[in-house]
Amino acid sequence: MASIIDLRSDTVTRPTPAMLAAMHAAPVGDDVYEEDPTVRQLEESLAARFGMAAGLFCPSGTMTNQIAIQAHCPPLSEVVCEATAHVYLWEVGGIAHHARASVALLPGDRGRLTASQIEAAIRPANNVHYPTTRLVCLENTHNRGGGSCYAWNELEEIAAFTKKQGLALHLDGARIFNALVATGQRSEDYGRLFDSISVCLSKGLGTPVGSVLLGSADFIQQCKRLRKLMGGGWRQAGYLAAAGLYALENNVARLADDHRRAAALAEALRPLPYVAEILAPETNLLIFRLDESRLTVADCLARLEAQGIKASGFGGSWVRFVTHLDVDDAMLARVVAALPELAN
Repeated sequence: MASIIDLRSDTVTRPTPAMLAAMHAAPVGDDVYEEDPTVRQLEESLAARFGMAAGLFCPSGTMTNQIAIQAHCPPLSEVVCEATAHVYLWEVGGIAHHARASVALLPGDRGRLTASQIEAAIRPANNVHYPTTRLVCLENTHNRGGGSCYAWNELEEIAAFTKKQGLALHLDGARIFNALVATGQRSEDYGRLFDSISVCLSKGLGTPVGSVLLGSADFIQQCKRLRKLMGGGWRQAGYLAAAGLYALENNVARLADDHRRAAALAEALRPLPYVAEILAPETNLLIFRLDESRLTVADCLARLEAQGIKASGFGGSWVRFVTHLDVDDAMLARVVAALPELAN
């Protein structure tokens, strides 16, 4: 029986035998006591890669995002972000719950904001009717934007504006390595622009769990207390951190293969009569809209699954494919062969 091809997300990957061997061999200690050498190595390695002073290893990107937002925002603050940002849409209302902050939502170009948009959203500081704008959150790549990437000049313009206004700038970098591979940008330059960065290891890099929050030494010390408050103080976490170290050494450059396969799927979909629109993939996320008079989302997903292919409905008439390290070229060929038959 042919293996299942899971295109729902790049979170579905499993550790390779080599990654498992690295995890098994990791020296560990109690991380709450700051005695796990492998956790320290991961935090220091990622901080250096992104030009930041310190890092904090956490179970998830949602936790690193929400810790950062709470650390940046005292109560009665406002966070500026794009209307479909993960920090707003898919983190269970954490901004309201943890930071007790409000959110100014802006319409982006496939999730990307401009400095002028952000400038127009800043609240007047002397008007007591408004919360105080404290933080701008960007997402790179942008999930709902189909893996869209910021151009470097756009990031520089936003960072220059936020610094001038005294605002903090946070990056949800759940798929930041996809953006780096796609654009050729340098990770170490990001530390000049952002006050904090969340780097997820369990998506394109293929680890079983974990994200690292980056920032200044004082900021990370503050965040360590918030991590403990949220129940994120873990013990012999070095076994998981070792997976992250392995992924940084072995799974970054290969992201280009995922991008190539997503582009190939887009080309295969383009001539099909049931496809109404495709967001051209910049990285490993491919989002396309169905003409539901020809093929409904429910039927599309069911017919794919009948052929051993899993995908995700993405709201309305949209479907999402995500390529990752557990999807090879033979699997790609199977999907491409299946697509023309879906409407029959």
